[in-house]
Amino acid sequence: MSQPDPSSMSRRAQFRETYRITKEQDPSIGLKLLGTFLAGAVVGFVVFWLLPGNGVVGTVIAIVGALLVGIVATLVVFSRRAQKSAYARIEGQPGAAYAALNMLRRGWTTSQAVAVEPRSQTMVHRVVGPPGVILVGEGSSPNRVRSLLASTRTKHARVLPETPIHEIVVGNGEGEVPLPKLSRRVMKLRRAVQPAEITDVLNRLKALDNTRGNLPIPKGPIPTSMKGLRGNLRGR
Repeated sequence: MSQPDPSSMSRRAQFRETYRITKEQDPSIGLKLLGTFLAGAVVGFVVFWLLPGNGVVGTVIAIVGALLVGIVATLVVFSRRAQKSAYARIEGQPGAAYAALNMLRRGWTTSQAVAVEPRSQTMVHRVVGPPGVILVGEGSSPNRVRSLLASTRTKHARVLPETPIHEIVVGNGEGEVPLPKLSRRVMKLRRAVQPAEITDVLNRLKALDNTRGNLPIPKGPIPTSMKGLRGNLRGR
């Protein structure tokens, strides 16, 4: 069954879809959120009750404060649980790294599968941002991933000899970056390219991509569930 396109859904529908996806991986999410809301509401009520004020006004302020603290705490927990469930759902699928890279904020340009080895379902995705060019490799064989990364880096270095090019291998082995930490790792890279230079970098890469032509992306359930999270939960 295909997933609905988050961009065509209302904000309320996006939240419902995010909750549904989260519940598939975390069946007790409803009870956890309820417990979080109640605990937050109790803490909020006590804190606001202790503030200067008395009588009906003080009670109303305490109730409103309890609701606000409970709602904020619930949203924070839901955000973290939803992201964790989404990563668990897509991990190991072709294109999982690209889906995770869609969580990056504005100012980053992500290109899917700029290099592909269809037989082994090895792919290299590309991110362009303040650190320069980041090549992200994923696949079942770390050796094949690193080999494809090396050849892809060589091609990019020919058209961008002065631009920093970083390589990241997605995985849980030594020297690899786990999928849930991928976008954070990319954003922590040292800034080395000015905003005005990024346009020139993208133009050069566009010319490189045109000479490459269309690549055969491996067949498989390319994940899209992170797109809804990007709109609903990013930055909270």
